[in-house]
This record gives sequence, C-alpha cells and structure tokens, in this order.
Amino acid sequence: MKTSNDVEALERLIVQLGGMHTEISQLAKKSPNDALNAFKLKLVNKIIAAGNTILPQDYRPFEDFEQFDSDDMPTNSDVTLILTQYMEQAERFRSDNVVYEGYKWYYKVDDRTSDIIAAQPTRVGDK
Repeated sequence: MKTSNDVEALERLIVQLGGMHTEISQLAKKSPNDALNAFKLKLVNKIIAAGNTILPQDYRPFEDFEQFDSDDMPTNSDVTLILTQYMEQAERFRSDNVVYEGYKWYYKVDDRTSDIIAAQPTRVGDK
C-alpha cells in the first residue's frame, strides 16, 4: 500500500465485503437458486468494483471477473461464492501488508512500517 488512504480503503472494503456476505449468505441458505434483486446486485457490483480497484492484480480472485451482469441476474449462491473469494483475497492482501513490531501489528505503507495499528494477520506466508 502506498498511502494511509489505501489502508482506509482496504479496511472499508473488508467491512463491506463481510457485511454483504453475511446478508447474501442468509438468503442463499434459504433460497440458494433465487435471483438477487436489482437493488442488491447494484450494491454487490459496487463493492466488487471497489475490490478490483483496491486489490492489486495478483490478489484479485479472478483476473477476468469485473462484475455481475444485470441482464443475467446471478443467484444468491453465485453471489455468495464470489463475495467469499473477494473476502479471502482482501484478507490475504491485508495480512501480507502488516508487520509485528513492539508487541503490536502495524500496516506497511510505502514498504515501511507505519503508525497505523492493524489486526493480527490471519494468513501467514508469501503470496
């Protein structure tokens, strides 16, 4: 990450992905093959677009996936699947960009330890 704004954008993405995943997962458990409505699809596509902007190419879950097609409404289970993949990759990116110093986790910004406190990484190791 190059700036503290990048950290904020990633944190926002992670929260949005988690919240949307929770909502759509509940729909998928009840009616996995039902199509998502247009309003929810618009929100999902906004979050995915943010993910495609924030995540570097090698962290994107599918290099050719940009968004869901509104003419071919995806099912609840389709959306859950894609959101899960974006959540995993966003967390992998976050985990790869935190360091442990002085008994705390911090984000790396511009390849240096910043003063922005981070949660402990859940993914350990190289990309």
